[in-house]
Amino acid sequence: MKRSFAVLFSLIFVLTLILSACQPAPAEAPAEEPAVEEVMEEEAVAEEPAEEMAEEVTLVIGFTSSITGKQEVSSKRQVNGLTLWMDQVNEAGGFTLSDGTVVKFAAQTYDDESNTERVQELYTRLIAEDNADFLISPYSSGLTSAASIVAEQNGKIMITTGAADDDAYKTGNTSLFQLYTPGSLYMSSTVDMLKELDPDAKVAIVYEAVKFATGVAQGIVPYLEANGFEVVLEEGYDTDTADFGPIVNKIAGSGATVLLGGGHYPDGTALARALYERNIGLKFAYLLVAPADTKFPELGDAALGIAVSSQWELAATHTEAEAGNMGVEWFGPTGEEFASAYEAAYGDPPTYHVAGGYTAGLVLQKAIMDADSVDTDAVKAALNAMNLMTFFGGTQFDSSEEAHGLQTAHKMVVAQWQLNADGELERVIVAPADVATADPLYPIPTR
Repeated sequence: MKRSFAVLFSLIFVLTLILSACQPAPAEAPAEEPAVEEVMEEEAVAEEPAEEMAEEVTLVIGFTSSITGKQEVSSKRQVNGLTLWMDQVNEAGGFTLSDGTVVKFAAQTYDDESNTERVQELYTRLIAEDNADFLISPYSSGLTSAASIVAEQNGKIMITTGAADDDAYKTGNTSLFQLYTPGSLYMSSTVDMLKELDPDAKVAIVYEAVKFATGVAQGIVPYLEANGFEVVLEEGYDTDTADFGPIVNKIAGSGATVLLGGGHYPDGTALARALYERNIGLKFAYLLVAPADTKFPELGDAALGIAVSSQWELAATHTEAEAGNMGVEWFGPTGEEFASAYEAAYGDPPTYHVAGGYTAGLVLQKAIMDADSVDTDAVKAALNAMNLMTFFGGTQFDSSEEAHGLQTAHKMVVAQWQLNADGELERVIVAPADVATADPLYPIPTR
């Protein structure tokens, strides 16, 4: 009996353990509900997209320069100006388009050796191999004309600076945009000044037989004749002319009292020196390009009285107030700010060649900003619509099919080398009268 009870108790105990194991686990206490504000904050965080990094593009500007060859002096100055602009943009972190794209620039350049054939080869390379986004012209009309063919064939925008010849813009092109006053108008302000000084002057026109100088010299003849001047000599000379004695003899024999001509820096300085040494009694001498350079006073007394058309002079720099009076948009630094930055970087005061190089970059920058895009067609449309003033002067382009890209808003000044109060040679502005800083030296001194 006792044994049976013990067995029964054991069975009941085992059954109890089994039933306990089969019972469901007690439910956990419900978690505390989050506050409504916390839920809303979490949803807001979940919906907010991650901040995207602004895209940065570096546009390649392609160009050649004359590190060697006869265009060396002026070309290097033009490149220095362009380089200063590019350095300033990049050091400022670039500029930003409305979609957040940050635009910076890089240069790709080669030495064209002042050689036309090499220019075409190198601009083809800049486009096909270096993938240049935009182009700047080489220095001089002849080299630019060669480069422009390549640019147009490939649909690449080229800002031309250091190139005044009209012809390149009358070929049906759509990709060239000229900063300089066209060559056909280069000497017009000088002729206007001469009409006031000496309407009976007899004029000799002696020029370097290259595209730019020929276009300027031949282009001014109708304007001279229309203003009653007698042209007594028209003479071209080879670029490699070393002895200007025969040329000066022809000027003397013509009876000319005024000389208009020249070409580029090497020939211009040689001709000025020959005129001084022969002392043929000219009342006035005007030469293209060379007298605009800061090195010209190295000629000493031979530089005195020599005049030049200038695309820009700090003494007659353009201002934001001037732009406001004309109802034209202003862009970029003042002339003083530009000149100060250049002198700090290169140790010399800037010439108009420097200012032209700088402004080429400035105009391209403004066109990209106006287009709000780096797309070629959009930038081209912005250039076609541009009406702008910088320290360099007016910038507006002919948009007709007949003369597309020809500069229509930029005006020249006439500068002349005179002695200052300390007896040192100084380039002063003598015309137009509203920006002149000195009266013209007329007649120029003779020995």
